Amino acid sequence: MDSGSRIRNHASQHRKGDPVPETTVAHLIAARLRAQGVRRIFGLCGGHIQPLWDAAARAGVEIIDVRHEAAAVYMAHATADLTGELSVAMVTAGPGLTNAVTAISNAYVGRSPVLVLSGRPPRPQTGMGGMQDIAQAEIVRPICRLAEQVSERHHVIPRLDKAIAAALGAATGATGPAYLDFPTDLLDEQVHDADVPALAMHRREAVVAAPDPVSVGQAATLIAESARIVVIGGRSVRTAGPQVRSFLDRTQALYLDSGESRGVIRDDVPGFVPAVRGRAMAEADLVITLARRLDFQLGYGSPAVFSPHARFLRIGTCFEELGENRRGDVEVHGTTAAVLTALADAAPAAPDLVWVQEMQRANTIRRDKLTAALLDTTPADDGLMSPNVVIGAVNALLTDRSVAIADGGDILSFARVGLKPVDYLDCGALGCLGVGVPFAVAAALERPAEPVIAVIGDGSFGFTAMEVDTAVRHGAKAVFVVANNQAWNIERHDQVDRFDNNLVGVDLPGCRYDQLARSLGAHGERVEDPDDLAGALTRALDNAPAVVDVLVSRTPKSADYLGGLAAVPPRQAVGPWNAAEVKRYVVGGTRGDTT
Repeated sequence: MDSGSRIRNHASQHRKGDPVPETTVAHLIAARLRAQGVRRIFGLCGGHIQPLWDAAARAGVEIIDVRHEAAAVYMAHATADLTGELSVAMVTAGPGLTNAVTAISNAYVGRSPVLVLSGRPPRPQTGMGGMQDIAQAEIVRPICRLAEQVSERHHVIPRLDKAIAAALGAATGATGPAYLDFPTDLLDEQVHDADVPALAMHRREAVVAAPDPVSVGQAATLIAESARIVVIGGRSVRTAGPQVRSFLDRTQALYLDSGESRGVIRDDVPGFVPAVRGRAMAEADLVITLARRLDFQLGYGSPAVFSPHARFLRIGTCFEELGENRRGDVEVHGTTAAVLTALADAAPAAPDLVWVQEMQRANTIRRDKLTAALLDTTPADDGLMSPNVVIGAVNALLTDRSVAIADGGDILSFARVGLKPVDYLDCGALGCLGVGVPFAVAAALERPAEPVIAVIGDGSFGFTAMEVDTAVRHGAKAVFVVANNQAWNIERHDQVDRFDNNLVGVDLPGCRYDQLARSLGAHGERVEDPDDLAGALTRALDNAPAVVDVLVSRTPKSADYLGGLAAVPPRQAVGPWNAAEVKRYVVGGTRGDTT
């Protein structure tokens, strides 16, 4: 059977009784996505992509139609993170693409392998000011691993294969979004056998990079010479859990996670010490980063945050993971699982077990203190429950296979510290509010038998609240818990404390998110009494999709606010780190000012 016949047969398998369309470029693209294992496309229909929209559905790909294009990319992002595989969003031309830009940026910062497909005006209208004709690829090029426009049918599959490879990290070693668009008339063109390069139609796998033996030997020496080892996990830990666990057990290293990989390593690992994060970073003599950027969340690797005497072993597949902001004393280019496997015999010659045990004890004390706070239903000064109570109630319903999502400013800080270490997604390093509802919808579609619960600030909920309708239409049984303090609360505290109580644009009074949910066909409840919260959450799980609108106090100040995040310090994101950096900067004599 020739390749063109294979494509025609593939396109006709799924809707028996329908007229079999001729094989077009759109059908060819759909067949290539199916070959990649794409089961679901997230998008919003529009004329410029309608041929591909139809072809994908006929090819048996489930179409999750959303209410805003950003939500489509957020859903693809969450799916990619949870599965480790390529995920696809489809948006129409012009404003369809520009609506998606924030979400593409979030996937870029998070390095999530997302393929974004779009359309553009027909080729005969090129340069004439056609409807929705803007320089789409140029807009997204800085936030994509690859951004290209395809204009000829014989380029379609090679360029699509190239984009898939770029998203999976084959081009630069860094995963992330890739973008392609096609003129609508090209999507309708008939395909010829020569347009179907057989090898390019085959599935691409995620890149596996084996390390260089010399750098592995250098890394083993560094480990052997160290006594206080801290490992910091990045997104690669999601696909290297067994290797990371084995390495931690053998080296007796401490482990700190991040939002990129939270939930892979859990409390059953003795070295997992998230409650003493700052102290572990400051006292380690060897810091090992696993495909993790030294960004603002890690103080850029500065000696003002880590011990001035610490050495760094950086493991990754691109410059951002290996040398950005602080070069590693040893840099090992390779996939985390492959590198840790190569280091199977590496261990410290004289580990500081007294220090390890002290850090474990300190972590237990702080964890127990936090657990007590999550169970304390004493009202705040305004008579409303603390955000911690919401986190504690959610924890009681999470299982080992659950996905927990946190979205917001103020509530994110409480949730990041308090939520149980299950599979977890949040706003990420971009601080992208509005991900909570679409992330939870995607997670619930991916794991329909497990509790998926998103804790979302009331401000953040407003960005994507209409996607509750998407959850209803597609049967995504997620629970959206809105922590409703009726404010943009970090900024509100900041205006009270630094701007003489001049409150401008920070209050969000009177919204009934439970009623909004019911109007969209979802279950909705409002909770004001902490004694009613557990029952409301149980009913929400039983009747999901559901929104639980929980009135919480705006009085408690989150750790992020107390850490000075709202003030946007000049040298470090966190106030104490910034003070240490300024002190180091001046004492070091690099400059004489502190601005």
